Amino acid sequence: MKLLIYGLNYAPELTGAGKYTAEMAEALAARGHDVHVVCAPPYYPAWHVAAGWSAWRYAREERGGVAVRRAPLWVPLHPRGVTRVVHLASFALSSILPMLAQWRWRPDVVLAIAPTLLCAPAALALAHVTHAKAWLHVQDFEVDAAFKLGLLARRNAARAAHAFEHSMLRRFDVVSSISEKMVERLVALGVDASRALCLPNWVDVETIRPLERRSGYRASLAIGEGEKIVLYAGNMGAKQGLEYLIAAAMLLVRRPDIRFVFCGDGLARDEVARQCARLPNCMLIGLQRADLLNELLNAADVHVLPQRADAADLVMPSKLTGMMASGRAIVAMAGEGTELWSVLAGRGMTVEPEDGAALAHAIEVLVDDASMRERLGAAARRYAVLMLSPEAVMERLERRLYACLDEEKEAVEM
Repeated sequence: MKLLIYGLNYAPELTGAGKYTAEMAEALAARGHDVHVVCAPPYYPAWHVAAGWSAWRYAREERGGVAVRRAPLWVPLHPRGVTRVVHLASFALSSILPMLAQWRWRPDVVLAIAPTLLCAPAALALAHVTHAKAWLHVQDFEVDAAFKLGLLARRNAARAAHAFEHSMLRRFDVVSSISEKMVERLVALGVDASRALCLPNWVDVETIRPLERRSGYRASLAIGEGEKIVLYAGNMGAKQGLEYLIAAAMLLVRRPDIRFVFCGDGLARDEVARQCARLPNCMLIGLQRADLLNELLNAADVHVLPQRADAADLVMPSKLTGMMASGRAIVAMAGEGTELWSVLAGRGMTVEPEDGAALAHAIEVLVDDASMRERLGAAARRYAVLMLSPEAVMERLERRLYACLDEEKEAVEM
């Protein structure tokens, strides 16, 4: 099968949609499919194009058995509101040329990744002229998130953005997303249920696994044997709610045996660094190499997943998969009835979003109860192995891809 994947983010980005898009492309290539990718140069989550890459030039490369074409984009220093929209639009426009170049190749399926939905028209157009099936995979409801997080606030802009979203979603042959709640949202937005598919983010449960020894990160961070590590590892942005984790750290300064480690990068990193500098129980480290991720995740006695209330169920945090696969205890901010709350029921502790005091209490309970940490960590690991392995997710994806081609064949024969 010839498969074109079209998305803003791609490897070597280590977090978010770029990580999963690259893993999907390479896994499908390893299964014998001919995979092409159109994407941007790596810039996330630091919001500047990585060294060795250009923001202004087109480029080609071969990566993991996948033919990759990169299109220019503008990366703002301060992505807020209009500047973020211009950033997304710059890639949507510049990527039209490499998308046109795929016309002669004639893919069987064009799979667009949202964000950004601004690329949907080009994906649909190419699928139409090449008689390919059009598939949209939604990692994030960017329109809802933009308004709920205050990035765009004008009423006319809201109406226009939602009208565009509804129009695009209804035109794709398949629309998938990463949680059951997000799939329900797709159906509410007008996607026919027969065309909607849950395709969760996965985790390599062989690479990310519980260690039978102490992680080497403890020594490298100069954290003593008797201290407990509370770890946040991931993007540092607006919707992560890191201010509530910092509030919890402030409340637990009285506990010298608890150390908070913030690992990552993003727009909120400078503010996190400023707050950590004032707290003796906090430290900040940058994004770590992919080959060190398992050591990092196993350094945690408790993983923490803070979240703002206005981001609940708009996204399923991608960092959760690694947390669960590591077999360490998890405490997350999640309202009752949300997807995150359901996934962690019996496999972690949850508190209401935006409640730093409740988060501090939950962390303290886990730190003081080794048997609870072990039980919850083991349950989370079992869930990851059964539900989130790449093999299980890729088989579901591949079955639907072949079903698309069968539908097309039947339509031609009729």
